Amino acid sequence: MNLINAAVRGLVSSVTAAVALSLAAVGAQARSFEDIKKDGKIIVATEGQFAPFNYFQGAKLSGFEVEVAEAMVAKMGLKIEWKALSFDALLAGLRQDRWDMVIASHGITEERAKAVTFTDPHYCSGGVIISKSDAIKTAADLNGKTVAVQTGTTYLDNVKKLAGVKEMKNFPQDTDARAALITGRVDAWVTDRFVAKTSLAASPSAGMKMGDFLFVERIASAVSKGNTSLAGEVNKALAAILADGSYAAISKKWFDEDIRCK
Repeated sequence: MNLINAAVRGLVSSVTAAVALSLAAVGAQARSFEDIKKDGKIIVATEGQFAPFNYFQGAKLSGFEVEVAEAMVAKMGLKIEWKALSFDALLAGLRQDRWDMVIASHGITEERAKAVTFTDPHYCSGGVIISKSDAIKTAADLNGKTVAVQTGTTYLDNVKKLAGVKEMKNFPQDTDARAALITGRVDAWVTDRFVAKTSLAASPSAGMKMGDFLFVERIASAVSKGNTSLAGEVNKALAAILADGSYAAISKKWFDEDIRCK
C-alpha cells in the first residue's frame, strides 16, 4: 500500500509540475514597446520566399516589405533582427512570443484577428487568377479545374469557397504553386496581384496570363494579441514613412507605382 501511495504521490507531483509549467507558458507576456526600446532591438519574422515582397537575394533578405519594415524600425529608433521561416509557422511563433512582429503579406481576416493584433495595413492588393489558358480568367472559369495555392494563405481560403473547383492543390511555398502551373500539373494558380505581375514579367516564355481578381484585401503586419503598445508605435512609424515620401520611394522602386491603401 505504501508503494502505491508513493507512486500516486509521485504522479500527482508530476501532474502538478506539468500544470504549473503550462500555466507559466500561458502567462508569458509579449514584449511591450518599452521592453523592446530598452533592448534597442526588435525581432521581426517573415517568410523570405515571397518575391517581390520578402525573399532572399543570395544570403541577403530583400523585398518591398523588408524595406518597409526597416524604414519603420528606423523611425522607431531601433535596430532590427530578422527571422525567416515557413509562412504557416509565422503567426504560430508570434503567439508563442518567439518574435515581436511579423510582416509577410498577411491579409487581415476575422479569423486571424482572433489570434493576433494587426497593425494598420501597409498595402492593399488581392488574389488574382493566373492560367496558361485564355479560357480561364474568372471565378466561374475555375469550375471543374485544378487550382494551385499556398498553404495557410487567404488564397487557399477563398479558393475553398468555390464549390465548382475540381481539386485544390496546396503547396508549402507560393513558388511551388507557380511551378505546378508552369509544368501543367494544375489549370490555374491563385496568388497576389503584384507577385503575379512580377512572375509574368520575369518568365514571359512560360505562357502565364493574368485573369480577374478572385478577392481583394488589406495587408498588414501583426503583433501578439493585445500588444497595443507595440502596435501603436508601428502605426506611428508607418504613418511617418507614408507622410515623408519614404514609402512612396520604396513602392516605386519595387512596383513602379504606389500600392498604399487608398
